[in-house]
Amino acid sequence: MPQTVVVNVEWDPEAKLWVAESNDVPGLATGADMIEALIERLKVAIPEILTENGIAFEPALMFKIAVGRSESIAA
Repeated sequence: MPQTVVVNVEWDPEAKLWVAESNDVPGLATGADMIEALIERLKVAIPEILTENGIAFEPALMFKIAVGRSESIAA
């Protein structure tokens, strides 16, 4: 089974961005206005950051996105 890292993604309403962080990828902090754009950034950032930190990873590295978003309703 390929190695999988978990990326936590939250919507930042003030910045109007999806922001990504991960305990599995120390130093990961990136964002984008659309999830699809964020995924493309993660495909580049995750291996770069792991390499910079000297963390070995499999060539078939996968990442799982855990998305969170909260909204309020004005009643």
